[in-house]
Amino acid sequence: MSKTAYVIDVESGNLQSLNNVIELLGWTPVLIKTPEDLVSKLAGQEDPRLFLPGVGNFGHFVHELNVRGFAQPIRDYIDSGRRLMGICVGLQTVFADSEEANNEDTNGNKAQGLGIIDRSLFRFSDKDKSVPQIGWNTIKYANAEDKSIGLYGLDPSSRYYFVNSFAAILTPEEAQLAQSGRINDVAGFKDNDLGPFEVALTTYGSQTFVSAIAFKGVFLTQFHPEKCGKAGVRVLDAFLSGKKHTTLLERAKASTPPGREVNGLTARIVACLDVRTNDSGDLVVTKGDQYDVRERQVDGAGNPVRNLGKPVELAQMYYEQGADEVTFLNITSFRNSPLRDLPMLTVLKEASKTVFVPLTVGGGIRDTLDPETNKVVPALEVAALYFRSGADKVSIGSDSVTAAEAYYARGGKGDGTSPIETISKAYGAQAVVISVDPRKVYVTSPEAAPANTHVIKSAYPGPNGEEYVWYQCTIKGGRESRPLGVYELVRACEALGAGEILLNSIDKDGSNSGYDLELVRLAKSAVSIPVIASSGAGNPEHFVEVFEKTNVDAALGAGMFHRKEYTVDQVKEVLEENGIAVRRD
Repeated sequence: MSKTAYVIDVESGNLQSLNNVIELLGWTPVLIKTPEDLVSKLAGQEDPRLFLPGVGNFGHFVHELNVRGFAQPIRDYIDSGRRLMGICVGLQTVFADSEEANNEDTNGNKAQGLGIIDRSLFRFSDKDKSVPQIGWNTIKYANAEDKSIGLYGLDPSSRYYFVNSFAAILTPEEAQLAQSGRINDVAGFKDNDLGPFEVALTTYGSQTFVSAIAFKGVFLTQFHPEKCGKAGVRVLDAFLSGKKHTTLLERAKASTPPGREVNGLTARIVACLDVRTNDSGDLVVTKGDQYDVRERQVDGAGNPVRNLGKPVELAQMYYEQGADEVTFLNITSFRNSPLRDLPMLTVLKEASKTVFVPLTVGGGIRDTLDPETNKVVPALEVAALYFRSGADKVSIGSDSVTAAEAYYARGGKGDGTSPIETISKAYGAQAVVISVDPRKVYVTSPEAAPANTHVIKSAYPGPNGEEYVWYQCTIKGGRESRPLGVYELVRACEALGAGEILLNSIDKDGSNSGYDLELVRLAKSAVSIPVIASSGAGNPEHFVEVFEKTNVDAALGAGMFHRKEYTVDQVKEVLEENGIAVRRD
């Protein structure tokens, strides 16, 4: 007989993936949408399982908890000692407040959390690290004297997926106390009637933060266990099974071999699937050269769309090979109406059943006209469709260029209406990825480029000996060029609220000649948010090169994986051989 697990739903991000893992483990997830549901469905149950998952902006999430009337029932439930697991912002909400939401109410006051732990959350401030922290980090179980015992299956030899800008950051003195097993002497935990507390700690750069907390029946994680592959499934299984303390098992590939980390994290490998309908109307994964996805034939006429496989099957294969993330870029289906793009929604729902790492979807995340009602549907609502279907992030392409141009036209200000601003305000910066499609333009001098454009001296002269280049942004899948440089674009998008850059290259696409390192360095110099290098990877050594010669945060592969020339695991093996740390599970 199936057991029941309850999930509080305040429409904040992707619950599909969590529900899928719960089902995988033999439980039936039931959504709790009102406080009345919370009280009535759990009434009389001595040992229920309740989840409080949250994604994105602290202020938005606690506002939804309060206006929907959940705050007090959750406090009462925690006081009762019954089991609750909070995930990401679900952990953060037990704190008093957050620097992320300093001015959230009409009186300009901080948005208030549940206040169970009386201390504030702060933004990472190590200037050498990208913010948000996006990637795979380790935990240290601070309280355990017996290092063979783990808290709810947490294992210091595994990697967990974090995606956060704000955290419960400890001072160096507090971190030393916590690491010596004295978290209950730290402010907020000390003299707290709900203790004693057990915690896990994580370090990002020079800062140590609380990455998991346990007290009474409560278990909270800053990371997303439903996106941590097998390591995360083990954590969720331990919570559902009620196994608070578990014996850690030796696993041959669980630990990360010694190696250089990338911005404090493992080198993140992203598998990308360009998805479109072919000439027969079937949804396929394709790949081309300089965005031309049709087969090359001698006659040059009637060339079919290149078909490299089915998106759900390929996504699962890359997950099993060890991909750290999977990105779906829908390159044609959204052009008319993303609201009617049911096949892509189905792809996300099906992929999230077997792929337990982050999923990104791109294409058409914009204000759009509903053809049935003839009304404009905001980009925020379009994005919500994909979050509910299993996406963790949305990628914005052409509309990011439009938003950046408007930003500069207003003198370097947003107006709050662009898709970047509206989605990041509700779901957090980490949910918004900017997909950049630039083309290299050679010029004889910096003055020959458009005004206020960042120009670099290139190590590779142009066809007429030009020594300088600028990278021109394009829209509509590279079909239309704009008078805006990449440097200017990504700076504007970061200011508007984007949390990550997916950096493509029209010139390198399909070339198998390696990433455009000069472009990568340019983009990284412009922003503090993470950058994913894309376009040009043809072998594992190209991944080594981009991680060794730039400070990029992640690298993306497509064609070399689709054509089965190399696997994700083979790329990771070569990275390890070159002393670069990767995630293993």
